Amino acid sequence: MTIDEQIAFLKKGSVDVIREDDLRKKLEKSQKTGKPLLVKYGADPTAPDIHLGHTVVIRKLKAFQELGHTAIFLIGDFTGMIGDPSGKSATRPMLTREEILANAESYKTQIFKLLDPEKTVIRFNSEWMDKLGAADFVRLTSRVTVKQILERDDFTKRLTEEKPIALHELLYPLVQGYDSVALNSDVELGGTDQKFNLLVGRNLQRESNQEPQVVITTPLLEGLDGVQKMSKSIGNYIGIDEPPSEMFGKVMSISDDLMWRYYELLTDSTTGEIEAMKTSGENPRNLKVNLAKLIIKDFHSFEKANEAEDEFNRRFVKKEIPDEIEETQIAAGNYKLVDLLVQTNLVASKGEARRLIEQSGVKIGGEKISNVQAEIELKDEVLLQVGKRKFLRVKGS
Repeated sequence: MTIDEQIAFLKKGSVDVIREDDLRKKLEKSQKTGKPLLVKYGADPTAPDIHLGHTVVIRKLKAFQELGHTAIFLIGDFTGMIGDPSGKSATRPMLTREEILANAESYKTQIFKLLDPEKTVIRFNSEWMDKLGAADFVRLTSRVTVKQILERDDFTKRLTEEKPIALHELLYPLVQGYDSVALNSDVELGGTDQKFNLLVGRNLQRESNQEPQVVITTPLLEGLDGVQKMSKSIGNYIGIDEPPSEMFGKVMSISDDLMWRYYELLTDSTTGEIEAMKTSGENPRNLKVNLAKLIIKDFHSFEKANEAEDEFNRRFVKKEIPDEIEETQIAAGNYKLVDLLVQTNLVASKGEARRLIEQSGVKIGGEKISNVQAEIELKDEVLLQVGKRKFLRVKGS
């Protein structure tokens, strides 16, 4: 790729690139010297499982890896014991070192479903934080003012609402920022809720006479409800270790609008490919099936994705279809669905047909039809369903 193509590739699905000029210079220097960039993503192992929301930024780390750069997956075993205050309205409970290390082992296994283990560097921030003495830590705190820390939206809101802020929470951005100094990272990745912490790292590098890292943020993925951020505590998540059939069913449950968001952030589909799908006229259900299979392929396999589709069809598409269905035969050709329903006596009038279609009460071949203008090309046969119990197999002659 040219530098312009690399930047376009890396910006896909990103929110902030601070600063793009700096990224261009770093990529040009890397290309000229043959020295890969050090690209860091840090995760606190505060829970044992990773869900699709976490993978949005991991995919960005993978993109840098595919361009030949060094991916550093930093496990925050030290910061995890503090608890990241990002987006929190109350102080998080502190975890023990044993809980953190157990979760860290789980993370190491799960991330390699996306990242190349031979090209990924795993680090723990306890490597340097455990060795940082009290005097050095006090010197580190002198590089950030209380005013700068309190400008953070989370803290400002809690102060306004007179909710307590523990002192260790104020130190969290400083500790995370110091990780960038310890690693001398060229790029740091994180969700938009991490922007403050990432910028602290950039400032601390400048204070330490290092070239400041480029900060790239990715969106927070909406959960299955399409409203709130994907979260295990809310229950609107898809875990990457879930069985393929469960993942498939959850993807099929999302709205058509949310489907495009998932295509953008959870697949390798290009912007052009996604736009082409939007204007293709393809049935949204088929596009959702494709999305589910792409996601399952990343964490299981193509074979498992196909098996999950077959199982879904057996369980949900065909389960309501009785073994014996009445048949009728009419002339082959193109029919408006409304007219076909009346002609086959499945409904009494066109008005009733329109009402049932609008209420998603009509299916063709097990798929709901909501467009009252829908047309059917009758060649061999189609299976019509009205409500839960009316079925008719219509054959063209």
